[in-house]
Amino acid sequence: MKLTQDEKYIKKCIALADKAAKKGDIPVGALVVCDGKIVARSGNRREIDFDPTAHAEIIVLRRAGKKLGRRNLSGCTLYVTLEPCVMCAGAIVNSRVDKVVFGAYDHRFGCCGSIMNLAEDKRFNHRAEVVGGVLMDECAHQISSFFRVVREKKKSATESSLTEKED
Repeated sequence: MKLTQDEKYIKKCIALADKAAKKGDIPVGALVVCDGKIVARSGNRREIDFDPTAHAEIIVLRRAGKKLGRRNLSGCTLYVTLEPCVMCAGAIVNSRVDKVVFGAYDHRFGCCGSIMNLAEDKRFNHRAEVVGGVLMDECAHQISSFFRVVREKKKSATESSLTEKED
């Protein structure tokens, strides 16, 4: 089965998310494409940098602006493995990207369709087209597997500390 262009880019984002997870961060990967070329890429760096704003989307929007020499990213598309949160959706509107393509929906924090859709809100002077659910199962599995391992480690650590107290 041949992949669509969006699926090819989301696959690249999945690889970026894997790299972030290997460094101990939440597995979210993103890239910005302009004129058919990848101009920026990153995984989450919140845990690595101890920075609550170091979401993959924010990082790639910053990098794309620097590489292109402009803050207005009209003509660009943002690809990301997880639906952007409110902070990232605000950055999407302010950066003026044309389109956002994401994999897994985030029913707790997603602001590109799940809780609300800031990116397409008609009250703003700029809107980005939103396409969600591209390779959704693969993206959702990646993040849920990561958190399953995190929970198992916490449970194991708690059980170990209880056992030590009993001794």
